[in-house]
Amino acid sequence: MHDDGPDAFGAFGQEPFDDEEFDERGDEPGDGGGEDALLEEELRQAAAVLDPVPAELLQLAMDAYTFHDLDGRLAELTFDSLVDAIPVRGATDVPRMLTFTAGALSIDVEVTSEGLMGQVMPPQPAGIEILGGSRAPRPTALTADSMGRFTGDAPPTGPFALRLRAGGEVVVTEWLRA
Repeated sequence: MHDDGPDAFGAFGQEPFDDEEFDERGDEPGDGGGEDALLEEELRQAAAVLDPVPAELLQLAMDAYTFHDLDGRLAELTFDSLVDAIPVRGATDVPRMLTFTAGALSIDVEVTSEGLMGQVMPPQPAGIEILGGSRAPRPTALTADSMGRFTGDAPPTGPFALRLRAGGEVVVTEWLRA
C-alpha cells in the first residue's frame, strides 16, 4: 500500500496544490475572459474548419431540438398544398397552405414569398415562434390576436417549425422545408 498522507508530497520535494491558487487566476470557464476562453474559441474555430458537423447530423440535432420542451405536444401535419392540393394550370407563385393538428387545436398557415400568415383554431390569443435552422440565430416571435390570427413579414428560409403557446399549452409542429 502507498502512503498518501500529508508527507507524501514532501518526499518528492513538492507541495500539494492549493485551491486558492487556482481561484485567483480569473479565467474560470463561463467568466467570459481569460486565456482559457480565448483558447477555447480558437479550438472551436479550428474544429469548424477542419472537422465540420455533417449536414445529416445537424438535421438530426434540429429535429431533436423540437422536443427540448417536453411539455410540448407534437402537432401533426394534416394538409400540405404541395402534396395534397390539385395544381391549377398556369398558376405561378401559389402560396403554400399548411394545416397542423394537435388534439382539438389546429394551426392553419399560408406561406408566401412575402411572409406567412395563419390562424389558430379554436380562435384564441397565442404566442408563436418560428424556429429556424442553423441560419436563424434565434426564433422569430409572432403574436396571435383574440381571433387567433397572426402574420409574419419574412418568409421562413430553410427548415422551419412553429412553437405555439396558448392557454398554458405548448404545441410544436414538425420541421418542414420552406
